[in-house]
Amino acid sequence: MSIYEIVLIGAALAMDAFAVSVANGMAEPRMRMRKMLCIALAFGGFQFFMPLVGYVCGAAFSSVVEMIAPYLSFALLAFLGGKMIFDYFSEQHARNRSGAIKPLLCSHKSGGLTAGKLLAQAVATSIDALAVGITLLAQERTEGLPAHVAVCALIIGAVTFLLSGIAVELGKRAGAKFTDEAGLAGGLVLTAIGLKLLLEGIL
Repeated sequence: MSIYEIVLIGAALAMDAFAVSVANGMAEPRMRMRKMLCIALAFGGFQFFMPLVGYVCGAAFSSVVEMIAPYLSFALLAFLGGKMIFDYFSEQHARNRSGAIKPLLCSHKSGGLTAGKLLAQAVATSIDALAVGITLLAQERTEGLPAHVAVCALIIGAVTFLLSGIAVELGKRAGAKFTDEAGLAGGLVLTAIGLKLLLEGIL
């Protein structure tokens, strides 16, 4: 696994945060820079923290992880990617039937984006990163990582921070048309990386 692949994983994981950040920007088109930074920091911070939690928890079962590393990496990333792809097509089907737009964990019309709501968004969009932490452990036990796991997690968090900040601005300017496509792209990237790791482990 290379630094480039870590960046791609970070970008794929950031797609949920990207979509929610677009919605945040749409709901508050006059949002100040300070609040935009808080949103980006919240999403980026949790995307940095969650892989470390997954890594530490997975270390308790390191011998098992080492034996099944390629299959575990593929299963986790393919599951996460497949879920994002499934969610995309489910959302498209629902919109075609009802024409309604699904709210993205935002309840701005009932009080605005509070610290509590932002925390809930950050946690909800970073759960998948727990599984990626186990994937990083599996790679460390077999082929090795391009950097310390904390650095890998920091890269993932930094990518999310950057994309979330961009997404808020896009939401302020362009509306919701990017959110679904972001989720589909993230799912395809995670699935492709999982398949690559599986083939490398087998071959």
